[in-house]
Amino acid sequence: MIIKNVRILGGEPQDIRIEDGVITEIGQLGGEGIDGQGLIALPGLVDLHTHLREPGREDAETVQTGTQSAARGGYTAVHAMANTMPVADTAGVVEQVWRLGREFGHCDVQPVGAVTVGLEGKQLAELGAMADSAAQVRVFSDDGRCVDDAVLMRRALEYVKAFDGVVAQHAQEPRLTGGAQMNEGVISGRLGLAGWPAVAEEAIIARDCLLAAHVGSRLHVCHVSTAGSVEIIRWAKSKGWNVTAEVTPHHLLLTDDLVETSPNGSYNPIYKVNPPLRTAADVEALRGALADGTIDVVATDHAPHPVEDKETEWAAAAMGMVGLETALSVVQEAMVDTGLLDWAGVAERMSITPARIGRLTGHGQAIEVGAPANITLYDPSVRTEVDPSAFASKSRNTPYEGMTLPGRVVATFLRGKPTVLEGKLA
Repeated sequence: MIIKNVRILGGEPQDIRIEDGVITEIGQLGGEGIDGQGLIALPGLVDLHTHLREPGREDAETVQTGTQSAARGGYTAVHAMANTMPVADTAGVVEQVWRLGREFGHCDVQPVGAVTVGLEGKQLAELGAMADSAAQVRVFSDDGRCVDDAVLMRRALEYVKAFDGVVAQHAQEPRLTGGAQMNEGVISGRLGLAGWPAVAEEAIIARDCLLAAHVGSRLHVCHVSTAGSVEIIRWAKSKGWNVTAEVTPHHLLLTDDLVETSPNGSYNPIYKVNPPLRTAADVEALRGALADGTIDVVATDHAPHPVEDKETEWAAAAMGMVGLETALSVVQEAMVDTGLLDWAGVAERMSITPARIGRLTGHGQAIEVGAPANITLYDPSVRTEVDPSAFASKSRNTPYEGMTLPGRVVATFLRGKPTVLEGKLA
């Protein structure tokens, strides 16, 4: 297979030859092939934070539909979070998810193991057994809940050192967010919704950075959402501590005023998410931090929910947004078209670095001879109105419905095999 006239990381047009799932030649090659004119080639995207819902909530998503959604978004690998039913807190459950990925996946599925049994924050889960399992788990998270017990968090950080694991923390001090509904500020007060203070996130991040430094372990901070969190992470990195962080596409683009002023009407639960949408100043700080490397990666926090869990009154609605199929477009809108990142920077933050943090082999490699042919072809020149009815995901809870976003994933290749061609599942 030859991809013709494609711009690798936005550079000059070249051809890419693929044989047996590996890139074998790059240059001006003869022969016919897939037309890449005007397209950008990126290393296959890697998501550190995806909710596939299976087992237990197949009404919202399955491994099959979730990985189809991922492929449509240009992803060749995703990390499946542990808050399934049953919770992925044993070797048996993570192996089940891993095997489902191998059987049905349109991209590779790397399970994330729970930090604590049942996500209850009381005792450590079988971290070593999950690490030694067929799934070879290296990322552990109670995402959806915070490991708020400092002693338990310390023990988890110490434990994962034995196999070069990382604890990915959902930073939310529960005693500061009881009943919280949206970002704490002027708008929450005006709408009469319980506020979610920024300090609830920032206090946990500060504590955990100190703990990670104390035990010499790896900490990853999930879905950073405030300017104060950025400053704490920047300080920790200045100390040389082994701390990494992610930001979601929606926190790079959307603000809390949408809860009041959205074209879809106020109190629309489509904007209800954990952590909540923050202020324009927070968005600006997050963009700057992603540009300068303080925040390492973009992770979708793809959180599918069935209609009945979102189309209800605000207080009862589930938190979360789907994001796999729109992530690259949102990053183009927020970071590339604003001049904050070039396409090499996008590849670093959406493929190379997340694969490194997750210790995922075979992904996140440069497009070069000898590398696995995990490639995303992207057209940055078009603009398209977001239509959730066209999503491959089972769920439709996107905040971008009706918005016009730039770019389109034209093709995705997983080890040389097309999973998406001409924007459609292959």
